[in-house]
Amino acid sequence: MLIAADKFKGSLTAVEVAERVTAGLKRVVPGLDVEALPVADGGDGTVAAAVAAGFERHEREVAGPLGQEVTAAFALRGDTAVVEMAEASGLQRLPRGVFAPLTASTYGSGELLRAALDAGARTIVFGVGGSATTDGGAGMLSALGARFLDEDGEPVPPGGGGLADLARVDLSGLDPRLSGIDLVLASDVDNPLTGPKGAPAVYGPQKGASPDDVAALDEALSHFTKVLEAEAGPRAVEYAAAPGAGAAGGIGYGALLLGARFRPGIEVMLDVLGFAPALERASLVITGEGSLDEQTLHGKAPAGVAAAARAADKEVVAVCGRLALPPQALGRAGIRRAYPLTEVEPDVVKCIADAGPILERVAEQIARDFCC
Repeated sequence: MLIAADKFKGSLTAVEVAERVTAGLKRVVPGLDVEALPVADGGDGTVAAAVAAGFERHEREVAGPLGQEVTAAFALRGDTAVVEMAEASGLQRLPRGVFAPLTASTYGSGELLRAALDAGARTIVFGVGGSATTDGGAGMLSALGARFLDEDGEPVPPGGGGLADLARVDLSGLDPRLSGIDLVLASDVDNPLTGPKGAPAVYGPQKGASPDDVAALDEALSHFTKVLEAEAGPRAVEYAAAPGAGAAGGIGYGALLLGARFRPGIEVMLDVLGFAPALERASLVITGEGSLDEQTLHGKAPAGVAAAARAADKEVVAVCGRLALPPQALGRAGIRRAYPLTEVEPDVVKCIADAGPILERVAEQIARDFCC
C-alpha cells in the first residue's frame, strides 16, 4: 500500500499525514506492507517532501519578504536541487496579520537559488506558491545580479509597487551559471502575469491587496514588462502571457526570463520523488489533502497522484479534512472514494485541532474496507 498525500494545511504536514495514516492502517492490519511517499505540488511543503524522499536539507540565512533575515532551506540530492520560494518569500514569513502587497520582495528566493548553484546544482526544481509577494520576480532577479533602476539611476524600491518607477533594466550582471543549468518552474497555476486572470487580480487580494492596490500592481507589472523589452527583446512581453508567468505573484515570469521550463508542479515532484517505482509496488494508493474541492481538480497533488495511478491501473482512495466534491467528480479524477475527517468528527474546529488522531481513525476504516 502506498501513501502519497499532501499536507493538511494548518493541521498536519505531508510527513505527519503519512505517519498517521500508517499508524491507523497497522492498528487494524499489523503486518501490512505500507510505503510512505509524502508529496507536494510545488507550493509550501515541497522541500519537506523532497527531504522525506531522501534529499539532503540545506539551510541558509536569506532575506524574508520584508527584508528581515530568515532561515530558509532547499533540498539537494546529487546535482538536483529542490528550491521552494515560500521558504524565503512565503506568506508564513510575514508577521501574523501583517500584509505588504506593494512592498514584499522575492529577493530571498533569488538568494536560495544562488545557494543551490553554490552547492553544485545543475538541475533546479523551483517550486512556487504560497507567496507573500507580487513583484514579478524582480527581487529574485536582483539577488541573481540584475539591476532595476529609476530615472536617476538608483535602484527602485522593493516590491511590485516600486516597479512603477522603473526606467531601465540591466541584466548583464546575472549569474552566468544560470545559462548552464536546467531550471524547472513547478507550479499548480497557469495564470498570465497581468490582466483579469493575472497575478494581481487573482491572487493579490489573498495577500492583502485592496482594489486600488490590485490596479496599481497590475499597471506596475505591465510597465515592468515593457521596460524589460528594451533589454531582453520581445520575449519579455511574450513571457508575460505564457502559462505560469503569474505564479506566486509573478515570480514565474522572472523564472521564465531565466530560461525556465514550466511544468505542472505535481508532475515534476512525482518524477523527482520517485513516484513511478513506488506505484509499481503498490496494490492501493492513498492520496489526499486538507480540502478536496474544485481546486483539487486543477493541478493539485491528489489529482496528479490519482491520474498517474489510474494510468497504471491502480486503485486510489483519498483522505481529507473536508470533502466538497460529489462522487461523480471524484470518479472522473480517478479517486474511488474519499474519507473526510468530518465523517468521524462533524465539528470542523475539532477536526483541525485533533486532525492527527481523527486521521488515524479514518485510516482504520480504510484498512477495514480494503485490507480485511
